[in-house]
Amino acid sequence: MYSIGDLSRRTGVKIPTIRYYEQMGLIEAPERSEGNQRRYEKRELERLAFIRHARDLGLSIEAIRDLLALSEHPERPCGEADRIATEHLASVRERIARLRKLESELERIVACHGDHTIGDCYVIRALADHSMCESEY
Repeated sequence: MYSIGDLSRRTGVKIPTIRYYEQMGLIEAPERSEGNQRRYEKRELERLAFIRHARDLGLSIEAIRDLLALSEHPERPCGEADRIATEHLASVRERIARLRKLESELERIVACHGDHTIGDCYVIRALADHSMCESEY
């Protein structure tokens, strides 16, 4: 049995986040000791480690909920889990593409540097007038 502090130290998940995951139903509400302390089983430790890793990869709470539900049925095909991961990968790739456009635009804006006053500053003017940007990001 693990206390909430033990669970936090072993998984790197902060105590308020563990409580939040309990409220969201991602981990089961634990048994309580006679002193009313939460006592978690190894199953919750493993489940919390799964959630932490999934969150580190940027998966949404809903996707994690679905993956946890799928993990309860090891005999089933993994097509649904693959679909969830594939959709997330596509979303990550879209964000990366937007970030690359943003990076390019910022590089362009800051390339015009020198001994200008704020009144002549291209960065300030470009931020004030979106039409000065070369592309949507």
